[in-house]
Amino acid sequence: MLPALFVSHGAPTFPLTDAPARFFLEGLAKSLSEKPRAILVVSAHWESLVPSVTTSLVNATIHDFHGFPRELYEIQYPALGSAWLVERVAALLEAAGQTVTHDAERGLDHGAWVPLRLAFPDADVPVVQLSVQTARGPEYHYELGKFLAPLRQEGVLIAGSGSFTHDLSSFREYYNALHAPAPERVQVFAEWMVDALETGRTKDLLCYRTRAPQAVRNHPTEEHLLPLFVALGAGGAGATRHLHTSTTHGILRMDAFAFGDKA
Repeated sequence: MLPALFVSHGAPTFPLTDAPARFFLEGLAKSLSEKPRAILVVSAHWESLVPSVTTSLVNATIHDFHGFPRELYEIQYPALGSAWLVERVAALLEAAGQTVTHDAERGLDHGAWVPLRLAFPDADVPVVQLSVQTARGPEYHYELGKFLAPLRQEGVLIAGSGSFTHDLSSFREYYNALHAPAPERVQVFAEWMVDALETGRTKDLLCYRTRAPQAVRNHPTEEHLLPLFVALGAGGAGATRHLHTSTTHGILRMDAFAFGDKA
């Protein structure tokens, strides 16, 4: 059975950089016990009032950024959609009392296609994207992941894509410093989160905003951490594995985790 994953997708320029997190993602698919039947990706860059899923036959590639190198806008990731997975996601969430909407126009934003293109460069695994509901917080998304957990037994890779830290107020300071070390405010928050995840302190994690040091500084808004809680909930009682840790641009910790892994 596949684990549920959380990965950090970095700045939009991430696919063009020689960064450790990029090399990690390029080897991620080979580390899985099986090739996924389909992928359900939960990206920080699609926010909605209620859960929404993409229903395109072929996913368009959304270049949802401005002012970056031309080659970024030339990247395409034409993964097929999956009507079967859309139906399963809707059935699981509706059975739990959720309202689910369908979006036939939306493609994959860079939070989805950047890590998927690195991990599955042939775009040969069907992909459906699920939105986040930022105003509803960590506990809601943790429960959402629990509702989706049965998908793992059906060959679906549940992948949350966000950022372990995301203080963009300092991004200009670090934009030209790809390999700058993390400042203390980033380091202390990330260390607290890693320890809480590895020791199973779920309640602390759900209350991270008041319990973790420098939490609000590292996540002024929550959307980039909420995909982690979906993956955590979907992982169930299995082991947590810290798959990768590195820093890009000083303020972006690029950590990745597998939840529910039996290995």
